[in-house]
Amino acid sequence: MSNHGPLTGVRVVELAGIGPGPFAAMMLADLGAEVVRVDRTTPGGFGDIPGDLLNRNRRSIAVDLRSAAGREVALALVAGADALVEGFRPGVTERLGLGPDDCLAANPGLVYGRMTGWGQDGPLARTAGHDIDYLALTGALHGIGRAGERPVPPMNLLGDFGGGGMMLALGVVAALYAVRAGAPGQVVDAAIVDGVSVLATQIQALRQAGRWQDPRGVNLLDGGAPFYDTYECADGRYLAVGALEPRFYDELVRLTGFPVDGDEAPDRTDPANWPALRAAWARLFRTRTRDEWTELLAATDACVAPVLDWTEAPTHPHLAARGVFVDHGGVTQPAPAPRFSATPTSVRRPPPRPGEHTDELLAEAGFDAERIAALRAAGAVA
Repeated sequence: MSNHGPLTGVRVVELAGIGPGPFAAMMLADLGAEVVRVDRTTPGGFGDIPGDLLNRNRRSIAVDLRSAAGREVALALVAGADALVEGFRPGVTERLGLGPDDCLAANPGLVYGRMTGWGQDGPLARTAGHDIDYLALTGALHGIGRAGERPVPPMNLLGDFGGGGMMLALGVVAALYAVRAGAPGQVVDAAIVDGVSVLATQIQALRQAGRWQDPRGVNLLDGGAPFYDTYECADGRYLAVGALEPRFYDELVRLTGFPVDGDEAPDRTDPANWPALRAAWARLFRTRTRDEWTELLAATDACVAPVLDWTEAPTHPHLAARGVFVDHGGVTQPAPAPRFSATPTSVRRPPPRPGEHTDELLAEAGFDAERIAALRAAGAVA
């Protein structure tokens, strides 16, 4: 259980939620923070998915936040914390008596991190939504997909986790830094629509410079270019080709013997040639299996990689050598990232059961055995 991550000594209260909130809390916990997850007292809550890796590296206390005694417990935890993260719709924690004003009154130096899709204000702030909806409004979803076809949701990696949870974690760390420098506690309003829009800054810049077209699937980095795309091989598996720069493309041509007999190699700098060039590359890549191409092109500057599935990825030699995946308690999972030379991170705890650490956390918060028993009897904790 030794902990030497860069956030060692930081204490965070997480009000259990789904998706980006737990991901932000996992990032903070992976970096060494002591994160206490406040779960529901009834089965079927957000944390009641056995082995959910998003909940790793923290302890759990089950609290009925709708009760006065449960609110007392939560505020006691907040009083001893550096930060709180929550992912409810705007107004929910205020109705529970655990909004920013309530918590900052209990702890003026608290960083109060809020995770939503639409943000804390604006016409849509209190309406429901999911990753795909937030991507749709920002323009990001419009740009993902094949030319002439419908937009394709990129799972929920771009919105929930990239533009959402990661932004919340960064915001909390930045606000903690400010507090350490003498600033007061404050609210961090992390919205997926904000975060995804920031992630798309380069695309917006390219558009304004006339170097990115609005139709999807016709640009350099969206699958429009035949030298930045995926190709099916003889065995039905795929290669990812990213030979953007001319010298890398030349290396790819040299190593593969492109084109096959009967095909031509039109000028790649003219987008008018891209359909014919893609067809020629597709015919070439179908002449060998994925792994045969991988063996030929491995450790070269051709910028080609096999498209691995979820099971294959942890065993790839490069990822294995770097320890990108780790085994903890017999469960293979992504290792904490990024890496630190002086304050290394680690997976220290498996995902807890809701309420697994209720008694010890209450004791640490100053509740004696009699009071803990009373809270349990009243159903305020579990």
